[in-house]
Amino acid sequence: MEKIPISVVIITKNEEQNLPACLESVRWAKEIVIVDDESTDRTFEIARAYTDKIFIRQMDVEGKQRNFALAQATQGWILILDADERASPELEEELTQVVARDGVFAGYAIPIRTLLGRRWIKAAGYYPATRMRFFRRDYLRYEETGVHPRVFLNGKRAFLRGEIIHYGYRNVTHFIDKLNHQTTLEARKWVEDGRYVSWFKILFKMCERFCRNYFGKKGITDGFLGFLMSAFHSIYQFFTYEKYLELKRSER
Repeated sequence: MEKIPISVVIITKNEEQNLPACLESVRWAKEIVIVDDESTDRTFEIARAYTDKIFIRQMDVEGKQRNFALAQATQGWILILDADERASPELEEELTQVVARDGVFAGYAIPIRTLLGRRWIKAAGYYPATRMRFFRRDYLRYEETGVHPRVFLNGKRAFLRGEIIHYGYRNVTHFIDKLNHQTTLEARKWVEDGRYVSWFKILFKMCERFCRNYFGKKGITDGFLGFLMSAFHSIYQFFTYEKYLELKRSER
């Protein structure tokens, strides 16, 4: 099978359960680049069966880790995946067409279909949740920050229909574990940025986030799951604020 001239870039950390299916979904790519954060499981062994472009680098700041990974790619186009994601067959077909026509766009946003266990989260801001994941090499960089780094694209963008399937959460417990980790990183970012965050502002943001996702982003149409995910958007703000206060108190 002729490979598509695309570099698939993945960063990993102890992903032996997720990585095989992720890599199988992109066997069609001419190059696979993996940057691993010193995994202690079988991640490296699994990766080696698919690619020899494996780099070991301790994670310091997520944005820096992603920029380092991008710098290792050699193909003209790059697709970013996380280890718990899969490229759908429809996406493979669409990317093939994009590379063949080599048009005017520098990057393409891709819809992400996120699952909680076996349930597809259809609303509350979780779908289509398009992300800039496919772009020309050297046309994109990440903000070098530790949580939710922004992307900066140098050129025009467009949107694709083929999806990335995100097997992000095994169950609600796993979701809460990830939320706990992310809010810790977010709180550190608030402190490092020198933000002043008041209790009143957090109350407003908690209400605003719930309403935006439950009503504005139609979580109400997805039953209890839509309510639950909208509530988690609100809880994210509360947990981050409490951790922010703890960090500020520790500085005194």
